Amino acid sequence: MRIALVHDYLIQFGGAERVLKCFTEIFPDAHIYTLIYDEELTHGFFKNKNIHTSFLQKFPFSRRKHQAFPLLMLLAIEQFDFSAYDVVLSDSASYAKGIITGSDTLHISYIHTPTRYIWDDCQKYVRDSRFPFWIKKLIPLALNYLRLWDRSAAERPDMIIANSRFVARRIKKYYDRDSVVVHPPVDTKKFYIEPKSSARGNYFLMVGRLIPYKRYDIVIEAFNRLGWPLKIIGRGTEMKNLRQRAKANIEFLGRVKDEDLPRYYAQCRAFIFPQEEDFGIVAIEAMASGRPVIAYRGGDIPEHLEEGKTGMFFNEQTSEALEMVLRKFREEDYDPDYIRACSLKFDKEIFKRKIKEIVERKLAEFKKEKEFRK
Repeated sequence: MRIALVHDYLIQFGGAERVLKCFTEIFPDAHIYTLIYDEELTHGFFKNKNIHTSFLQKFPFSRRKHQAFPLLMLLAIEQFDFSAYDVVLSDSASYAKGIITGSDTLHISYIHTPTRYIWDDCQKYVRDSRFPFWIKKLIPLALNYLRLWDRSAAERPDMIIANSRFVARRIKKYYDRDSVVVHPPVDTKKFYIEPKSSARGNYFLMVGRLIPYKRYDIVIEAFNRLGWPLKIIGRGTEMKNLRQRAKANIEFLGRVKDEDLPRYYAQCRAFIFPQEEDFGIVAIEAMASGRPVIAYRGGDIPEHLEEGKTGMFFNEQTSEALEMVLRKFREEDYDPDYIRACSLKFDKEIFKRKIKEIVERKLAEFKKEKEFRK
C-alpha cells in the first residue's frame, strides 16, 4: 500500500500534530505533504520524515504570518500530485481536506473541525481582528469565497473521520457529510496518579497555547480574586498580556520538558478547562493523571466528563461562573483511580488500531468497487 499523509501546516505542535505523529507511527514510510513546515516550531518531531512543502514555504515570514495568505493556501493545497499513491490520509482543520486526487487514489480525511473562522466564528473573527477599518469591511467578501471553496473541498474526500461527535454534528451541518468518529490519541501510559502519601501540590493547573479562544483571561480574573495558586504551562500570543494582568499567585511556566509534564498534572488539585474545544486532549491527559477537571460546559468535553465523578462544569464563560464552581470544589470528593479509568478509552494504541483498520477496510472496498466498474 502506497500511502501519503497531508497536514494543513506544520508550524506548531498541538493536538492536530499529535494526530499526524500517530499517523506516522502507523505508516512509518509515508511521505508528508504540508503547506509550510518549521522543524524548530514542531520541536523536531518530524525531522526524519520525508516532508514535501508548497510554494508558500519560500514566502518571507510565511512560517510566522501564515494567516496572511488564506487565498494562496487554497491554490497551494491543490498543487500537490498524489497520482503515485493508493491512499491519501489527510489531517485537516482547514485546507488539507481540499487536496485533489485522481479516481484511482482513495482519500480519507480526518477532520478536526470545519474551518472555524469561516463558519461558527466568522463574525467574531471580523470583530476581533486587528486589521485597519477598511480591510475589515472587505473581510466578509473574502470569507464568502472561502466558505464556497471549503464546502466544495469537503466533497472531495471519499470518507471523513471526525475527531468527536461534536465535530461530526458540525460536519453534517456545514458540509452535509456523514462521518465516523475516532477520538484523537492520548498517550495515557505516560501519565500517572500521584500516591496519596506523597506531597501533592496545592495548585490548580492549565496547559495549552496562550491564545484568545482558550479563555485564560477569565481564569486569571477568577484566581486574582481568589488568591489561590495557579500554574499555567504553555506559550502563545497572549502571554505578555496575561502576565501583566496576573497577580503573584499565578505562575507562568512556559513550555516544560515532556518528561516533566506528567508530574505537574499528577500533583495539581484540579485542572481548569475554560474553552470550547472540538476535543480537549489536555483535559483527557489530566484525567489520565487521576485529576478532576473543572470545565466550561461547551464543545465536546461534556460528552466525556461526569459531573461530580470526574469533574465539575460551569455554564457561562465568565470569571464569576468559574469562581462560583471553584468555591464549591472539594478534592476529596473524587476518586483518582476512577477518573484515570475513564481516560483509558482514548489511549493512542486504540486510536492507531482503529485508524489502521479503517484505512485497510476502506481500501479493500475501494479496490473491489474499481474492479466492479471495469
